[in-house]
Amino acid sequence: MKKLLIALAIILAPFATEAQIKTPQASPKGYIKQTVGLTDVEVTYSRPGARGRAVFGNLVPFGKLWRTGANENTIINFSDDVVIDGKTLKKGKYAIYTIPKIESWEIIFYLSTDNWGLPENWNEANVALKTTVKEDALPTPVETFTIGINGLDPNFAYLEMAWENSHVALKFEVPTSKNATASIEKTLAGPTSNDYFAAAQYLFQSNGNIATAKVYVDKALDMSTDKPYFMSRLKSLIQAKQGDKKGAIETAKASLAAAEAANNQDYVKMNKDSIAEWSR
Repeated sequence: MKKLLIALAIILAPFATEAQIKTPQASPKGYIKQTVGLTDVEVTYSRPGARGRAVFGNLVPFGKLWRTGANENTIINFSDDVVIDGKTLKKGKYAIYTIPKIESWEIIFYLSTDNWGLPENWNEANVALKTTVKEDALPTPVETFTIGINGLDPNFAYLEMAWENSHVALKFEVPTSKNATASIEKTLAGPTSNDYFAAAQYLFQSNGNIATAKVYVDKALDMSTDKPYFMSRLKSLIQAKQGDKKGAIETAKASLAAAEAANNQDYVKMNKDSIAEWSR
């Protein structure tokens, strides 16, 4: 009998898994991705609904720390440093907490992002930036808590939050001019040493044009002031593939010396093995 029950349990297990009930979340997930100038901004949050309840001053008390949504942390991610209220907020992920008040909201960017709701122990050291924004009364109520990125300009945008009759907009500035200038200068300056090295490495590893690979690795080394061991190593492999063992040995010796100076024992061994092989 016991064996029969075990067998039935094994047979029925997949059906039990498939029969799991799926129901909609009370506060469904929301996701925003917006490019502001050249900076990517992403927001992930849960969206509670008012559902006939008084929200601010009741469901969300005035003057109290609020999770700014529901469930897990509301998280914002900036791909570049941004400036808020004259203060720099470093690129990366932050939890957003707020303290709603009648005429203003405090908005807090918090470093710890793995909390369910409010942190069990609030740590001021995790406050990356805190600022206050004016609250605007909405003429038409917003049923579902909504976050948006609006008022787009190449150099700034507004992080907006709205629920019930309350709306706030936080301006953040992005480094578009700095990023665009750097991109222009890099492009007009032409390929870098690393660009030529990457091209040579690809051609070598993919059995591409080995003569072109040699030209590229030579350019990479010519443009590099420190002649790194990994570049010389690639050149020696290309030379050996071309049949130039004498040249490969000389280049491998240069790579070996640089690897020894950098205390990279992996490259030391690889170069010694290759020199021994090519010297036969």
